[in-house]
Amino acid sequence: MIDSAVAAAVHDHVRAFNDRDVDALIGGFTEDACWITGSTTVRGRAELTELFSGAMSGLLPTLVVRSLLADADRAACQLVETLTVDGEEVICSIAGFYEFRDGRIASAKIYREGSADVG
Repeated sequence: MIDSAVAAAVHDHVRAFNDRDVDALIGGFTEDACWITGSTTVRGRAELTELFSGAMSGLLPTLVVRSLLADADRAACQLVETLTVDGEEVICSIAGFYEFRDGRIASAKIYREGSADVG
């Protein structure tokens, strides 16, 4: 089952991420959103802004959604991320699990193939 509003929110998130549009990206999160990747947990828009701004300037990541399942307040997706680590292009398979509140991401847990930690 695919909830079109939740699926659109995931695609908007990925588009803002790939465009490195931090304002649009952060606007897709609730004020108290929680983001977990590997050993990193950030909470709230200020910490999310810091996390994504740093990653976008250093790692130059891009995402492609390979598959997506969504219902009224949750989404699970398989993504492929291309990023730069120590000057080398790295391609990672990612599983992302998102919870939504009022059309925005309230929490996300991201798993990278092998390890969710980069570098």
